[in-house]
Amino acid sequence: MPELQVVGQTVERLDSRAKVTGGAAYAADIAVDGMLHMKIVFAGRPHALIRSLDATAALALPGVVDVITAADVPVNVRGLIRRDQQVFCDRLVRCEGDQVCAVIAETAEAAEAAARLVRIAYEDLPVLSSAEEALRPGAIQLHAEWPGNVCHRIHLRQGDPDAALAAAEVVVCGEFHTPMQEHAYLEPEAGLGYIDEAGRVTVRTSGQATHDDLRQIAAALNLPEDAVRVVYGAIGGAFGGREDTSVQVALAVAAHKLRRPVKTVWSREESIRGHGKRHAITIRHTWGARRDGTLQAAKIEIISDAGAYNYTSSEVLANFLYSAVGAYRFEHAQIDGVAAYTNNVPGCAFRGFGSPQSTFAAEMMIARLGEAVGLDPITIRLRNCVRTGDKLITGSPLVGPVSLVELIEACAARAGAVREGDGWRLPTPESTTPTKRRGFGIAVGMKNSGFGWGIPEGSYARVVLHGARRIERAEVYTAAADVGQGAHSVLAQIAAETLGLPLDRVQMIVSDTATAGDAGPCSASRMTMYGGNAVRAAAAEALAKWQNEDRPASGGGRWVAPATTALLPDPDANRNFVSYAYGAQAAEIEVDIDTGAIEVIRIVAAHDPGRAINPQQVLGQLQGGLVQALGWTLTENFITHDGRIETDRLSTYLVPTIRDVTTPVEYVLLERPDDVGVFGVRGVGEISMILPAPAIAAALHDAVGVWHDRLPLTPERVAARWPEYTG
Repeated sequence: MPELQVVGQTVERLDSRAKVTGGAAYAADIAVDGMLHMKIVFAGRPHALIRSLDATAALALPGVVDVITAADVPVNVRGLIRRDQQVFCDRLVRCEGDQVCAVIAETAEAAEAAARLVRIAYEDLPVLSSAEEALRPGAIQLHAEWPGNVCHRIHLRQGDPDAALAAAEVVVCGEFHTPMQEHAYLEPEAGLGYIDEAGRVTVRTSGQATHDDLRQIAAALNLPEDAVRVVYGAIGGAFGGREDTSVQVALAVAAHKLRRPVKTVWSREESIRGHGKRHAITIRHTWGARRDGTLQAAKIEIISDAGAYNYTSSEVLANFLYSAVGAYRFEHAQIDGVAAYTNNVPGCAFRGFGSPQSTFAAEMMIARLGEAVGLDPITIRLRNCVRTGDKLITGSPLVGPVSLVELIEACAARAGAVREGDGWRLPTPESTTPTKRRGFGIAVGMKNSGFGWGIPEGSYARVVLHGARRIERAEVYTAAADVGQGAHSVLAQIAAETLGLPLDRVQMIVSDTATAGDAGPCSASRMTMYGGNAVRAAAAEALAKWQNEDRPASGGGRWVAPATTALLPDPDANRNFVSYAYGAQAAEIEVDIDTGAIEVIRIVAAHDPGRAINPQQVLGQLQGGLVQALGWTLTENFITHDGRIETDRLSTYLVPTIRDVTTPVEYVLLERPDDVGVFGVRGVGEISMILPAPAIAAALHDAVGVWHDRLPLTPERVAARWPEYTG
């Protein structure tokens, strides 16, 4: 790779000092003179008709200014992919987190007190508490326009899987259940709505895509998009949970109606009830292989709980069309999937976007198949994993170098496995405590970068160069969100490298729809790749003008990503994604045979960032994904009953604490430049989320001899199967 000066260096993040000193302004920190306070009144029940709403007592409370209802919303619908949810429900609620009205008062205390005085008469309706229940014949219909409660379906057939399975020498079956997961970002939903100096309805909040929020606000208010503005400040985490709107539209409606600034801050309980979760999914596999372990055919069924509204359920399910078989090659495959509307909290985007669920199931299958044919876990994966020049089961080519073989071998070697004949001899860890057993497991996977599936993609950026004889300052304008991962710092490094400037001469003007065009969402492991390409193109254009004595020099516009396709009938015509990330992780665990508690002793994580723009931030992303995966795998047991959330606070929903994440992790970074990513970068924001669960589950099997097919692996769940254990 060519020698670079700024790209590839670990530099101080632009926001680090403000964050460690408390100077960073998050949405809840924003305050202006004369602002009002808003309190949302949630449905608090999973399915009911609204018979009446009486705000008389609330409006009579001193300090109360208004109660905003559906009647105040010009176009009372919202939704990122499908507009199937009301801003404020006027007749029917379908989940606990539905918003029915909002109380506006002079103080937060008055708004909260008045919200308790709003009288809503409900008629409770039957509840669909699972996808399976919702899909049964005769089930009540939650959305008239989506019969059978079918939110979305997928179907793929390649080759002749039935004949291939019938002829297979080895057939393995499995059914796997993956749970919901709460995003648990540190910053709860908050924001300020007001009319800015240009007369625009403005919302300052935290999100993942300024322009997606803007479009939903403009649609609800029936305003042209240039009459709306969205601004993000510091953002305390997102992980997919801020792709869908929460407070944005309600704040805009209130500010538009009252012509005064309106602020709201949700409590943690409101946050847990009011935003979507990782999808709970059941996955059924039947795999056929030759006696030597070569995969031949797979039939896979997916049932996803979409919850009350689509959010991104349709797109998450679509990603199973490639990820359902993991990172493996199949000649024959059939995939049938359905996402069902229920009265549960909606399923939404969460780091990995379906890949953690699909990879868990696929990795459990490859491990079981290896056991069935007598191959070690490394050899069975090397025999079947995708390689450069391969195609997905859709027929889409894997563009760019595929580094999975190198990653598997590097991970295995670092973990202590050694080549032995035609296979690998794995570590055989032993506990020094009589009541504990140790085990070793490995998992591999891949994750697309960018949306793909024919969705037009790109990113807008603008660069302006100032100075007389030399470039004194470069202004980079981008609406890209930085949700805590350091995107703005990386984009500044890309600009500095392109312009040949030291980093301190680059000024970032960010996350404001009034100053920059659409950068696209901060999701799908895409922002460094797509936003970075836009910044580099804008900087190069501005530099060319500067060198031509055009000063100040400005360059920019929209960088357009290579075109992709939806799933096409002709497999040879498919090009579903522009880039992929690859990884391999190994885990050593110790399980207490008295309590069922699992301790992760060490992890080896081998990943390919293409080129690490900022190596420390790459490690930070990998570490963050790993911690979230440990929670999903071991402790985060999100419980609902009849559509009601029972784990509605962090004292009952157990995210890992600092005491739970002391596991030593050894990282191996292999940089194999991508064909599309700026400076060869690949997205790494999600890949580390998808591997720990299957690696730990495989290690548990190695320790005690039983396969677990349901997450999380809580002590109670593990201990419940002691009679089956051979250890």
